[in-house]
Amino acid sequence: MKTTINQVHKYVNQEVTIGAWLANKRSSGKIAFLQLRDGTGYMQGVVVKAEVEEEIFNLAKKLTQESSLYVTGKIVEDTRSPLGFEMQVNHLELIHEAVDYPITPKEHGTEFLMDHRHLWLRSKRQHAIMKIRNEVIRATYEFYNKENFVKIDPPILTGTSAEGTTELFHTKYFDEDAYLSQSGQLYMEAAAMALGKVFSFGPTFRAEKSKTRRHLIEFWMIEPEMAFVEHEESLQLQEQYVEYIVQAVLKNCQIELDTLGRDKSKLEQIKAPFPRITYDEAVAFLKDKGFDDIEWGDDFGAPHETAIAESYDKPVFITHYPTSLKAFYMKPDPNRPEVVLCADLIAPEGYGEIIGGSERIDDLELMEQRYEEHDLTGDAYKWYLELRKYGSVPHSGFGLGLERTIAWISGTEHVRETIPFPRLLNRLYP
Repeated sequence: MKTTINQVHKYVNQEVTIGAWLANKRSSGKIAFLQLRDGTGYMQGVVVKAEVEEEIFNLAKKLTQESSLYVTGKIVEDTRSPLGFEMQVNHLELIHEAVDYPITPKEHGTEFLMDHRHLWLRSKRQHAIMKIRNEVIRATYEFYNKENFVKIDPPILTGTSAEGTTELFHTKYFDEDAYLSQSGQLYMEAAAMALGKVFSFGPTFRAEKSKTRRHLIEFWMIEPEMAFVEHEESLQLQEQYVEYIVQAVLKNCQIELDTLGRDKSKLEQIKAPFPRITYDEAVAFLKDKGFDDIEWGDDFGAPHETAIAESYDKPVFITHYPTSLKAFYMKPDPNRPEVVLCADLIAPEGYGEIIGGSERIDDLELMEQRYEEHDLTGDAYKWYLELRKYGSVPHSGFGLGLERTIAWISGTEHVRETIPFPRLLNRLYP
């Protein structure tokens, strides 16, 4: 019976065959312990000299790291193993012998590991992070399907900037200028006017010359947009969604969290509702904490966000930022137009902003005024303005950065480990 490591619990005391790679091994004169991986998980195979043919034991002793093989044997329970099972091996078939595998069990520098990212992904730690990433993605689709959202795919090549910034990758689109998308939001607003509640899930690009542990040049965003939904309802959905994905990882990625040494008690506390403070309250708080340089109207940097987050054991919303700090499409507070109906969700433990969202301007006259203020001339934004011209309604949306969220949930320090092949300021290889 051929199976995989994550399914061996179904075959206790039965003989199975698994296609695997040798992650590591140790052996004595009479026994060899093979650390096997097959992509679904890790398991130990035990080869006892007295119980197998001599050529099988000799093969077990000479196997090299990352060689591929078929392993056959009986599955038995083993309470010492994180998996709970191991294999009593009776047969090995070498598929391919790996020679001089570059990533050995010793310590390697970050640049070396990044140069060998295509191989580094095979390591136990990177495997765990990718499994958590997969679970967050799975749970995301499950959540939005349950909430009756429709998945929409906005274009990656666009003729406009979603946020009016200059941090865009420019390309030629035949005889026109085009840009790699930094957000699908504008298109998602159009989709919401057609389908009510929609979400996108795709790559976005920022030509931002940043080297911090929170930033990538190419990253993935989940961007819901909702017609007939105002700011408060959007905040409630955001906290429900974050709770959902965190609890899904806790439920389905126990082995991976343990592999990473993640303090699961911190994740167990992530239940809605989340605390909220206004931008005004945040500025006052920071001044009390000794940040004398911060003034009303200033944006928050990583140290400011971390100081605020440290006061809470859950993510915290910072709401009602100054209009001048935020994108042109955010709706002003009708009671205080110098601030907008927006919120950034700051993750605990110093991981920074994981969600940015707002209620969108739905008034045609005000949006036309914003166009003038931000010099959004020409035909590129004409279609976006028409969303306010033909059946405009209150609507809200937000964007969650996948890699930063995974870094927080998994307890991974740098976002370069939370995407399979990171694109960084000075890295386009592999």
